[in-house]
Amino acid sequence: MSDTLSDTSTMSSTNKFVPALVVIDMQNDFVTGSLAVPGGADIIDNINTLVDLPFTLKIATRDLHPEKHVSFAETHGKAVFSTKTIYHPEDEDRTFGLEQVLWPVHCVTGTSGCDFVPGLNTKSFQKVVLKGVDPGVESYSAFQDIWAKNATELPETLRANQVTDVYFVGLAGDFCVKFSAIDALKLGYRTWLVEDAVKSIKDQGVVFEELRRMGIRVTTTEEVAKVF
Repeated sequence: MSDTLSDTSTMSSTNKFVPALVVIDMQNDFVTGSLAVPGGADIIDNINTLVDLPFTLKIATRDLHPEKHVSFAETHGKAVFSTKTIYHPEDEDRTFGLEQVLWPVHCVTGTSGCDFVPGLNTKSFQKVVLKGVDPGVESYSAFQDIWAKNATELPETLRANQVTDVYFVGLAGDFCVKFSAIDALKLGYRTWLVEDAVKSIKDQGVVFEELRRMGIRVTTTEEVAKVF
């Protein structure tokens, strides 16, 4: 069993700058496939520009689901985009249910939908963090599942490299990017969204304003390039 997120918490130093770039879920199904985010292809060039910068760490995430994943409407025989209360598989008494949007089947292991989108510069990624591999566990954040029971490799990777600043790009701004940024902030990292390298399902301005109020910083590809 993986560490929980609280076990790997850290506080970034304000006296140094050790930046990590995290590219969230730039996969075929989220760009042109079954759960395509509007304008998803439009951010590939900006992401590649950022990948070419000398970040200390360059990490990507991928959804990698089994065929009957708990997040799929088909798994429950319900309509796409309807909702259902789901429970962690270890929660046998069903004490902590969370409302889940039921998605179209997407990013299934062994299909082209889970592959990185063509044109994305993947050669510089030092690590690829996988999410949603357990059929009964949903994960939006790159750090942990939605119940905060199990952490991914990301918290320890950032801590081991003494990262201070985490820059998020990718898809979708109102789901996986959003919850990843919130978790980074909770861990004490200076947390950045690169707004012209993120696309959302809903109104991105509303999402970014919410995150700004939480203390997450919003920037652009051009401004990030000036830092280096």
